[in-house]
Amino acid sequence: MADDPVPRLGNKTPLQAAATPAIDRMAANGLVGSVVNCPPPLPAGSETAILSIFGCDPRKYFTGRSPMEAAAAGIKMQRGDAAFRCNLVTLEDGDGPMEKKRILSHSAGSIDGPSAMETTAALLADSRFAAALAAARIDIHRFPVFRQLAVQHESDISDIRFSPPHDHLGEEAGFYLPAGNQRAEVFAGLMRLAHEILDRHPVTEKRRATGKLPANGIWFWAEGTAAALPSFREQYGLDGAVISAVPLCQGIGVLRGLERVEVEGATGELDTNFEGKLEAVWTKLQKYDFVCLHLEAPDECTHNGDLPGKLQAIEWLDSRLVEPLLSRMETAGIEHRILLLSDHKTLTATRGHGADPVPFLLYDSRQSTGRGGVYDEPAGEKGPFVEDGSTLLSRLFDDTL
Repeated sequence: MADDPVPRLGNKTPLQAAATPAIDRMAANGLVGSVVNCPPPLPAGSETAILSIFGCDPRKYFTGRSPMEAAAAGIKMQRGDAAFRCNLVTLEDGDGPMEKKRILSHSAGSIDGPSAMETTAALLADSRFAAALAAARIDIHRFPVFRQLAVQHESDISDIRFSPPHDHLGEEAGFYLPAGNQRAEVFAGLMRLAHEILDRHPVTEKRRATGKLPANGIWFWAEGTAAALPSFREQYGLDGAVISAVPLCQGIGVLRGLERVEVEGATGELDTNFEGKLEAVWTKLQKYDFVCLHLEAPDECTHNGDLPGKLQAIEWLDSRLVEPLLSRMETAGIEHRILLLSDHKTLTATRGHGADPVPFLLYDSRQSTGRGGVYDEPAGEKGPFVEDGSTLLSRLFDDTL
């Protein structure tokens, strides 16, 4: 949800423009600063930022995004395997080669679950594509979202450049296809073939006919080998739970030994089940001392170029999650500390990620700093600066602000 100033908002950031009274009440009585969750030279993205937030230095533990998503899905990777995100994407219509077509959506227009399953089933049923996958020693694991997962056996991904599609929306696909050596051509070739098969397939035409963006391509990225993370309990002496619609966040939690909590209707989009997430947090707080709640909607809205949606997501974070959770804990007399922050910036200007520091908020119900103020990017810049984001979580478990 963190961002840069947006001209359409009078050069305010979405956090400054959105109404967040419950969050700002915590900020007025807590501590607001800024933190680097994506240390250079690592990519600016959730795959590095959420590792930092969970107390793991990504410079030491990052082996790629997809192995963590595989862990969340219960997919066991063997020595020599590599995992990849395989997004369903939208490439612009036209008769030219795939390389000349612009990437319109990294999520095929936030494709719904049944359509995602239908599209991937159609692709995998094609004999040419099935033969090409077998020759490449690749298995594609299907999920009812745009986020599909691929695993290549006996893999060597050294010196191959993979590019995240959400960072290149509106740009021609050709430059961002996997490249770097001959082994990269296996992935690029599969992407070209998938586009050839899907572009005019009946399942794709059905989406076009209803005015939806077509899922007419796949995109390999977020490559990585098997991951292992240290025990959360051994590091902090606590057990806990992770509530998220995003496999990456779930997978990091699983690898740390935390409970993965699935909420029916949690989509990772603006239509996610806010109330279901709230109930899940409340339930798990009866069992654990630590619960992580993750909301993806501000990020997805930004990637989709939906500024009103981003503002709504931030305001619903405040009114449908933070405010009722605070109210319940205060009514029940439960002492609590809250760490609230964005993992990374997602920029309205580019619809891509940014690596700049993001604001964090630390609040303790037992004490007030009396500092006043609000929670946004300028407030974060005026507060304490945490250069190593992997150290921030330990502050949540301290007794001071």
